Amino acid sequence: MTLDRARQLLAVQANFGGFYNGNSAKLILSEVQREHGQQAVDQLIQEVNLTEIFGFEPGMRFEGGLAIGKPY
Repeated sequence: MTLDRARQLLAVQANFGGFYNGNSAKLILSEVQREHGQQAVDQLIQEVNLTEIFGFEPGMRFEGGLAIGKPY
């Protein structure tokens, strides 16, 4: 998945908000994590404003649709 496509899909999920859309956003970010790495995930979280909408923060890892907290 390209970063532009991920950005578009995340924007749709963010516009709807809600629990199920948060799960979809996790799956999208998992794919980005696998293909492009943590820096791309952090950038998308900030660009699409996912912190306010879903509570995702830069530094969170996404693997297999799970959000794994920030490393300490």
